[in-house]
Amino acid sequence: MPETVVEAIGTLGAALSRHSQLGVSAVKGAQSSVANVAVYSPANSNVVLCYQPPGEAWKAVLLPDKTDGVHHALVPDMPVGSRYGFYVDLAATKEEMLLIDPDAVQLLLDPYGRYIHEEVNAAGETKYMSVRMDDGFDWGTVARPHTPWRETIFYEAHVRGQTMLHPDVPEEIRGTYAGMAHPAMIKHLLSLGVTAVELLPVHFHIDEPHLHGTGMSNYWGYNTLGFFAPHVGYASAAARESGPAAVQDELKGMIKLLHMAGIEVILDVVYNHTAEGGQGGPNYSWRGLAEEQYYRMRDGSYYDTTGCGNTLNFANPHVIKMAMDSLRYWVEEFHIDGFRFDLAVSLARNGGHEFTNQHPFLLAASTDGVLSSTKLISEPWDVGYGGWQTGNFPTGWADWNDSFRDQVREVWLTDRAAMLAGYHHNGLATFGDALGGSAKIFAGSGRGQLASINLITAHDGFTLADLTAYNHKHNLDNQEDNRDGTSNNRSWNHGVEGITNNPTTLAQRAKTSRNLMATMLLALGVPMITAGDELGRSQGGNNNVYCQDNEISWVDWSMDDEAKTMLAATIRLAQIRKDFLALQPSTYPTRGGQSFIHWFGADGQPMTADRWKNPHERVLTMLMGSPEGTVDGLVIFNTGVTDEDVILPANPRFSEAGADAGADTETVDAQATEQDVVETSGPRPYMLRMTTELPTRTDDGEPSFRLPRTIEPVPAGAAVRANANTVQIYRNDLTPL
Repeated sequence: MPETVVEAIGTLGAALSRHSQLGVSAVKGAQSSVANVAVYSPANSNVVLCYQPPGEAWKAVLLPDKTDGVHHALVPDMPVGSRYGFYVDLAATKEEMLLIDPDAVQLLLDPYGRYIHEEVNAAGETKYMSVRMDDGFDWGTVARPHTPWRETIFYEAHVRGQTMLHPDVPEEIRGTYAGMAHPAMIKHLLSLGVTAVELLPVHFHIDEPHLHGTGMSNYWGYNTLGFFAPHVGYASAAARESGPAAVQDELKGMIKLLHMAGIEVILDVVYNHTAEGGQGGPNYSWRGLAEEQYYRMRDGSYYDTTGCGNTLNFANPHVIKMAMDSLRYWVEEFHIDGFRFDLAVSLARNGGHEFTNQHPFLLAASTDGVLSSTKLISEPWDVGYGGWQTGNFPTGWADWNDSFRDQVREVWLTDRAAMLAGYHHNGLATFGDALGGSAKIFAGSGRGQLASINLITAHDGFTLADLTAYNHKHNLDNQEDNRDGTSNNRSWNHGVEGITNNPTTLAQRAKTSRNLMATMLLALGVPMITAGDELGRSQGGNNNVYCQDNEISWVDWSMDDEAKTMLAATIRLAQIRKDFLALQPSTYPTRGGQSFIHWFGADGQPMTADRWKNPHERVLTMLMGSPEGTVDGLVIFNTGVTDEDVILPANPRFSEAGADAGADTETVDAQATEQDVVETSGPRPYMLRMTTELPTRTDDGEPSFRLPRTIEPVPAGAAVRANANTVQIYRNDLTPL
């Protein structure tokens, strides 16, 4: 193959270029082919831009101006579609740098590049190039849904894995942006009650070197190579063939269709590290341009708090600016509704590598005129010193609540396993705190219950079904001798490890799964369902499928009776949550005085400090509502191993003498223990709306958890049978039924 011909061009008029707008941007009043090019590279005396207009030869230009560490120039003939990259060489002269052969080296990607082109050269090496893009798209009148936090139900999904096996999605768009927005998928999300899809990374990402030659890939995508560029591999084959604009439009089209259905789109973003790996790794972009500025260093070496080889240095204002510019770009150009920040503690470490909840990035994001209208969600930990910070992020942020996850798993799984083995060692105090919105965790940061993103599972870890089927991880398919993935799963196999045909074991596992889902959807806070949990999806005990782009990790849509039953339960639970919230004031449960929770034991009497700590108390009754609401909800959690007769408590709202019954602020901050006494002739009975025990069957034989309103109401003070490992949900109307 002949060497690339590079035309060195002049820079007449470069003094008119701007250093403040990084990347490649249009110039107001100039022809569309004119581009302002700016790149941050303070340690380099010279930076060469190599670019190739569509259908033309490569050209090279030395960026002539340097302001505050930013090299910049006006380039007169760099139209949309031009491929480009940067070249630096401290040892070369200006003249030598202009002789670079772009096909022989990996040019440095633009950190602000809107698209990344990938190709294999004659030597069999994969090369990456930035591409100049036009951001235009016809959004019509479709606007972002702006769903209130309290009405939000997240659905964490993977663009590819969500539809690869879906029979109603055309084969040519399975596993793509277009597939994610197919009518069959939107119908499923809407029937489930989901209001927001939280997508695993769609920023352009690549595989780590250790995966090369294994037949595996970085399926999850937490190895970013471009913070402004969409991942090309998730576009349909037709879009990829049509070129960059079609890929970009397919992603925007997906977002537009989801918004038309009222579903928000949240992006999982990875600003904590890059795909360049550890010190001495490949120079794709940031390392070659400004290694000591972009990466966190200590004593001349990388200081890594991510476990990925490098950590972006958010003590440097240029790193903060890059992240902020990227976030604004995705909101303004792609209409994204929010972000979940991977290893967010690393984004809030200061120059001394310590976490501070007053970090400039955290405050800037929550107060920025564009970003403050979005949902900002932290993964509130990293692997560095002081890395666990759940509950410590500032107002304007919500946190993934791992404490909720762990407490709920323990109550329904490991505690029950211990009890069957003859041990009782945990009370229900932490369970009550989780149900009440984890006030003890979040109150110190000035935030309420809606700052808690309640999750039982996520992409990382066991699925909901596998939590009930495996005591140990089974990750041998990852080719790391089962060393990868956490061993602290708080799971319970119900007596048999993995697959079984025992109907009793299967029934108990399914019921426990429903209880876990019920706890999450009924607790105060904002729930997050992991894709496939509503169908009982299993990964065969693999709790770290980051490298499994196959049936192990894809959502199974075969819809056997077990899947239909779990789906019916999830749909019903989400509907109950929605109906309950609709009958509360709009500020419920965050405004003081408009939210209460009363706690009772199996005897219908209030929980006390001693009862919360008693490991033999395994029944908890939660009565919740608002003094200004029109219905209260009562939930019985029998987390034990024996069936119990449970007395339905008198609702304190109907009795002045009992106005303070059941509230134990020492154990759980229920927010607003002051109750308005309802003027009424007597207490209203409780109406059972769902039990996780067993489904009923519709006329066509389909499983259902919807109970008829003809069920006889139960008066306060009466006893009901609550079987072991069961949740019962009642409503208590404030007006006669």
